[in-house]
Amino acid sequence: MIPIVFVIVALVTGMFVMHSRNKRTQRKKLLQSALTDEERRIVGTQAPLVRRLPQDLQSKLEGKISLFLEQVDFVGCDGLEITKEMQLSIAAQACILVVNTEAWYDTLRTILVYPGAFKSKKMMQNGFVTAEKEIVRLGESWARGPVILSWAHTVEGAENDTDGQNVVLHEFAHQLDNLSGQTNGVPVLSKRQSFGDWERVILNAYERHLHNVQANRQTVLLAYGAENHQEFFAVAIEAFLEKPMALKEDEPEFYAQLSTLLDLDPCTWKWS
Repeated sequence: MIPIVFVIVALVTGMFVMHSRNKRTQRKKLLQSALTDEERRIVGTQAPLVRRLPQDLQSKLEGKISLFLEQVDFVGCDGLEITKEMQLSIAAQACILVVNTEAWYDTLRTILVYPGAFKSKKMMQNGFVTAEKEIVRLGESWARGPVILSWAHTVEGAENDTDGQNVVLHEFAHQLDNLSGQTNGVPVLSKRQSFGDWERVILNAYERHLHNVQANRQTVLLAYGAENHQEFFAVAIEAFLEKPMALKEDEPEFYAQLSTLLDLDPCTWKWS
């Protein structure tokens, strides 16, 4: 006679295997799915950057948008009512970063959307004294989620897709960065990259940016990137996707590293 404990273990194991298999099948189906004509129209209107992508990336992006929308819950804050347009806009911009790689926001389950800028509390250290300070933000990204966004600034960032300022790209760059386990400017690199090359290139580019900001020189990257390495990575992603030619001219090695990381070359997209 088979002990009951072995029967239970076998049943649980079988159910787990079945669940995992069903989940993989559902994921594959979503990644291969296409948006409806109406959804495609909304994405093109709400996120103009998407229209610049080559056709082969358009179909990949639609599948990832479908997977994103299946996985993530959108929550309106301060009375904001979430619409399909909001969901598609944010999903499309977030998925551009991972459209051509195996990287994915596995732990993200919630996006909080405020009507405009929102207040957030931050712990400030001054010597031995720690104080809590309230600051105004346009977006926030927490390790393993959630992502918090201002809808007004999401719209503003999406409408102008050539200024290198996009709050969704910025916050999801932090999510991408954190897939390595830390948000420190060192994401999970491509198999074609080495940590040594990444470190050398990004640190040199960061030092040049820091010196330019301190000297009040105009830069391709937003001045906020001088805050630290993780913010530098996030603003670099914004510039890479919205001002690729300028970034490549100023920082060719850094552009090449970002291009390899995301397996994208925005300089070849439709900019005219």
